[in-house]
Amino acid sequence: MKRHIIIAALLLLALPMSAQTAVDLEPEFGARISLSGDKKIVRGLHISLEEEVRFDDNFTDLNRLQTTLGLSYKIHPNVKLGLGYALIAPYKSSAQEFKSLRHRLMADATGTLHLGVWRISLKERLQLTHRTGDFNVYQNPTNLLNLKSRLTVKYKGFRRVEPFAYAELRHVLNAPVIEAYYDGSSYLTSTGLDEGEPGWFLSGFNGAYLNRLRISLGTDIRLDRNSTLTLYLLADRISDKVVDANAEGTKLKSYTRENGFVGWVGASYEYSF
Repeated sequence: MKRHIIIAALLLLALPMSAQTAVDLEPEFGARISLSGDKKIVRGLHISLEEEVRFDDNFTDLNRLQTTLGLSYKIHPNVKLGLGYALIAPYKSSAQEFKSLRHRLMADATGTLHLGVWRISLKERLQLTHRTGDFNVYQNPTNLLNLKSRLTVKYKGFRRVEPFAYAELRHVLNAPVIEAYYDGSSYLTSTGLDEGEPGWFLSGFNGAYLNRLRISLGTDIRLDRNSTLTLYLLADRISDKVVDANAEGTKLKSYTRENGFVGWVGASYEYSF
């Protein structure tokens, strides 16, 4: 009995992160290409439409097609608000078919500081992604909620070329909350300590954590009065919590923290009118 009490105390004192196993993924590289149009409705109010295609797995596989419709309004020379909807069609190269569609809603606010030829802006975006199709709800929420914070510095001292750099943090706001402890061979819960039987608790989807750090360098090139070409490099540091459970939600198979890096090269063309 004394031995069981000591084991229970050690397990309960352990941090929840102790249930996770860290997995380092191989670095990958990909490309993003997009075309967009931006229409001025009235002063300060714009509507935009963008079509983007992504390639991953070291540029060899189609990753997704994404169509985004946006509306923005400048309520102040330094403040802009925006709303958007994106239709995402992920592609599964191994099956050579598109996976279930995802619907994304976005709301953002951008504040800009003008310092001579420098522009410094902070953009906060709240986005909700709705998953369709059949999937294990004990592994992923139906509606994934993220908060993205982007700090951008742009230089406008040249005539047609505007270099920029930004850093972006992305937080998951409703990740699965796992209450389990790993003893080296199986996952234990407080109800299974005496027998050492595998078990876990999914106590909800209100876990928040940082899962992306992005840094980008690029430049906007004004081709003419209406056209802008943007070229950029993007470094994406990923750290996702991944849950593998059975479909009934009664057994936790694994709980890992997948760490990886994806490098992107990108090009986008925008026509404004």
